Parts: sequence; structure tokens; C-alpha cells
Amino acid sequence: MAAQRLITPPKLRRGTLRTVALGGLGDIGRNMTVFEIGGKLLIVDCGVLFPEEEQPGVDLILPDFSYIENRLDDVVGLVLTHGHEDHIGAVPYLLRKKPDIPLIGSTLTLAFIEAKLTEHRIKPYTLEVKEGDVEDFGPFQCEFVAVNHSIPDALAVFIRTEAGTVLHTGDFKMDQLPLDGRITDLRHFAKLGEEGVDLFLTDSTNADVPGFTTPEKEIGPTLEQLFGNSSRRIIVASFSSHVHRVQQVLNAAQAHNRKVAFVGRSMVRNMGIASKLGFLDVPEGILVDMKKVDNYPDSEVVLMSTGSQGEPMAALSRMANGDHPIQVGQDDTVILASSLIPGNENAVFRVINGLLKLGTDVIHKGTAKVHVSGHASAGELLYCYNIVRPKNVMPVHGETRHLIANGKLAEETGVPSDRVLLADDGTVVDLHKGVAEIVGQVECGYVYVDGSSIGEITDNDLKDRRVLGEEGFISVVVVVNRQTGKIISGPDIHARGVAEEDQVFKDIKPKISRALTEAIQDNKEHTTHQLQQIVRRTMGSWVSRKLRRKPMIVPVVVET
Repeated sequence: MAAQRLITPPKLRRGTLRTVALGGLGDIGRNMTVFEIGGKLLIVDCGVLFPEEEQPGVDLILPDFSYIENRLDDVVGLVLTHGHEDHIGAVPYLLRKKPDIPLIGSTLTLAFIEAKLTEHRIKPYTLEVKEGDVEDFGPFQCEFVAVNHSIPDALAVFIRTEAGTVLHTGDFKMDQLPLDGRITDLRHFAKLGEEGVDLFLTDSTNADVPGFTTPEKEIGPTLEQLFGNSSRRIIVASFSSHVHRVQQVLNAAQAHNRKVAFVGRSMVRNMGIASKLGFLDVPEGILVDMKKVDNYPDSEVVLMSTGSQGEPMAALSRMANGDHPIQVGQDDTVILASSLIPGNENAVFRVINGLLKLGTDVIHKGTAKVHVSGHASAGELLYCYNIVRPKNVMPVHGETRHLIANGKLAEETGVPSDRVLLADDGTVVDLHKGVAEIVGQVECGYVYVDGSSIGEITDNDLKDRRVLGEEGFISVVVVVNRQTGKIISGPDIHARGVAEEDQVFKDIKPKISRALTEAIQDNKEHTTHQLQQIVRRTMGSWVSRKLRRKPMIVPVVVET
């Protein structure tokens, strides 16, 4: 079942459907899948991945568009399953390359992405769809299915082609008591199963969690109890697109006569859209502007904030650091209403520790039922496999451990092990005559957004940043006379981020001078770069042995 690194895939055969995931396999985020048949491409989702600690300075991580970059004219549409950032966040960066790629999605999903694109000064071409709709996009016929998730208006998509059919669930769970009354349409799934699902791409995020995901309705009573027990301000942090959780906060605030202020630009924008479209029921008079919260007693205020994942620039992180207009303090209550995305643990705990130092009471999923997952657990996935009865399965959306667990569930329900395809980002899967198989691998790396630069930062750059951050920086400047081989000036050594004083380097200076002098006298044809490498090796060896460090060393050799 293990995915393999293979050679460049063969030319696509006639009557074959090719599937290539450009993100979402091995990570929680960056979801993007490309389908190809008859010379045309259909994309499902285009999301971002949020950076981890070992990617300092990076703002976002995009899917690698290089596989389709020269074929954007062949793209017949981009289907967006729902409005979370890990599924729509990279759309502006794709549309910068070709702004008229049609976007297909539900009412709320399109509203979220249109607002985001407005900030990027892109006016998209969109097609709004709802559950039950059937639309043709070139050689692809798409039928849309209602699914329940942690955001309203999510859709799965069933794709019909001459080579066979694909059911892509997007993110989903099977909450039988959803807040908006919109359940995952298992009857529709069963109908598609009767028609025949040749390839099933299904959400793997909770595949290693036994049983069934807790219903959203169980969160409401916990929030109301916490609100009732708090005598000062309450700050609730969540994803800026988690409409259901915001609704529960509004309901609890109304029950305890509190005003609510949205904090964070994306929270204000998204909840304004959700309210306008009728997906968020805002009690009259409950909302106040963040700038006016000081006009109310602390016991009458709730702040609905971004930053539940410890993002450095998000509102909650800035509050924890004391550099936000809103100052949290003694006996305030902070509720983290979200799951920890793998890789964000240290950042979140850093925020929690900062808040605790300020005297706040921090409540999170580990201490109270303030959040439930938006993804199907193992029991729900088993139901889906038994209802859909797919011929081939390709687990998506998850780390490797999630994909493997999902594949095992498929096997338990009778899918042959050779029909369960565990793929990596860039793995090429061809569906032909009812059989799906891995046929190759395409280039598919991380694309980093760092300020205004996109794709210019490399893994080597990040390695340099980590070295600078962890080990420090040492510069060595030497002026030499090429003809005589003598040192005219230096070595001058300066260190930053190294605990020792500069005087500690007095012992290495003569060694650097001697190494350079000997190198020039032995071979006057040495290039400047070669002389700099001699300085780097001499300095690096000494620092490693003497100081037990491996800092970044920048040698500068000036010749006269």
C-alpha cells in the first residue's frame, strides 16, 4: 500500500482519467487535486498550508502550480468544496496567473472567496451551485452533494467522465444533529454508489479516531456554563470562517446579556458575509465595534477573535504579547474553540502560557468541551465505504498516518488492498477500465509566500534562517596582498547571536592568517571564492570544536 517514487508518468492514454494531488497528501492543508481527460483539466480546491516553526518568516505555503502552469488555458473550472482557508486560500495566487478560470461553489463559499479576491483586485468568473445540481465542464460532468462540516454550505462533488466516475468528499462529517439542520446526504451517496463509484477520494483527517465525531450541539451548553461562571471579559478564539462556532458564541452571549465584538479583519469580514447571506443569525443589538468595548463593563463583553492556532500576527497572539489595542488581564476568560492543527502545538502553547502569565483563565479542548472536529471519525468513514462501495480508493486530506488509517478502513469494508492507493503530493493516478493505478510522479514541492515574494524563498533559505535563529552569525573580513601573500588587514571577526564576547576569537585569528598565507604562497591562482572557503572551513572547525556551535559563517576576502 505504500506510495512509491516513480519515473515521469507516461503520456495519458485515450479514455483514461488522470488524477494528481498537488497538495493535501501528507499535510493538513494546501488541498488541491487536478483531474485530466481529453486534454482538459478540472481542479478541485486550491488551499494554503500554514507554516510551522521550522519555516521562519514564511506567511503561507501554496500548492506547486508548475504541473499545470503551462496548461492553464486547458482548465475548464475550479470546484471549491467549502470556504476554509486550506481549500480556498491559494485561489488568488492561481488567478493571478489566469484570472478567468471559472470558480464553481456554493453561495457562502463563493462569497468568501470573492471577498478575498477583491483584496487582491481580481474580479472572478463564478458559477454558483447547490446540492443536487448537475453541471457540465468540458468532458467533466459534476453533480454536487450536500455534506456537513464545520462551515455551512459545504459540498462533495461527483465527477462523471468517459473513463469512469470519481466521488470527492471534500471535508465532511456525519453530524446527525447539525446546527443548521443540513446533514451529509447519505441517500445521495447511496444513489451514486448504485450508479458506481470508480474512484473514491475521501477525507482522512480523523481516520485514526475511533467511533463518531461529537455533535456540534454539545458545545452550546458548555459555552453557556462558562459564560455564566465568568465575572469579567470573555475572549473566544476560533477560525475566522467557523460560522457554527460563532453562532453558538452569539447565542451564549445573548443568554447572559453580553455584547459581542468581532476582533480580527478576517473575522469581521467573514461574519459580515455570513450574516448578510443568512448563514449567521445575529440577535439585534448584540454586536458592538471593537473600539467601543471599553464603554461597557467587563462583565458585559465577549470578544470573538482570530488566532486559535497561535498565528503570530493574529489578534489573540498579539493580546498574549501585550501589543494589541485590547489588553487582557487578571480573571479574564479565554476560550480556545478549535482543534490543534498538527505542527501548531508549540505556537498555541506559547500563546496559552503568555495569557496565563497575564492572569487569565484559559479554557481549551483539553480542559472542557469547547470544540468538536469537523471531520468524520473512523465509524463514519466505515458507513460511507459500505454505502458507496467504491471500486478504488485514494485517501486524501491528512498526514501520512491519517491516509494509512483511512486505507485500512477501506480494506476492512472489502476494498482489495491493491485498489487502495496511498499517494503523495505529485503522485499520478490513472483510472482506466475501472482500475486505478499509480503510474508516475511529478514535481510537487512547497511554494512559500514571504511578504510580497512568492516562490522565491527556498528550503536552503529557510535552513539559513534557522541557523541564524538558533546558532547565530559570524563574519570574518580579511584584506590580503595577492602578490606577497601577506595579510594587510584583519582578520576582523564580528559575531551576532553568539553568547561569547568577540575577544574569545583572538586565538583563531592567527590560524586564519596562517591558513590564508600558506594557501596563497602555495598557489597564487586561488580564486577569491576559494580563499573565502578556506576562511570558512578554518573558522567553522574551530567554532565547532571550541564553542560547540555551528553558526552561519560569512567570510569576506578583499584582495589588493
